[in-house]
Amino acid sequence: MTATEPRRVPPQLLREDRVSYTPTAHSVTMARQRAARLVGQWGHPLSAADAGLLVSELTTNALLHGAVRGRLIRVHLMLTAALLRIEVTDPRGERLPHLRRIAPDDPYGRGLIIVDRIADDWGVEQCTVGKAVFAELNLRRNLPAPV
Repeated sequence: MTATEPRRVPPQLLREDRVSYTPTAHSVTMARQRAARLVGQWGHPLSAADAGLLVSELTTNALLHGAVRGRLIRVHLMLTAALLRIEVTDPRGERLPHLRRIAPDDPYGRGLIIVDRIADDWGVEQCTVGKAVFAELNLRRNLPAPV
């Protein structure tokens, strides 16, 4: 994980999707389903479930820790030949995410642990207003085996 770094845009962008959501639990479900569907349609069905899970965890964190009444949460997917980058932007730039230790019986707190285990890289980038938490998937590791 990279704490805070300058905003990066993947080189040679092939596909992109950007949608703003109201900060509600239903939006998390819609964002997850949209991401999984798009990644599959973009030719990476083996990465679709991971992409959906990453979007779900990052969007849930934005909802719980970054939401401000009257402001939207943005989910931005960027696809290159080798990489899927997922960014979730929220208006609370002062509340940076971090991995934390949790007890086995803690009911919450596993979202970034899941992101850290699934994503090949993740981190936080400061925005003019708020922050963008990103996760990246190396798509070459999930290519179907040649026949």
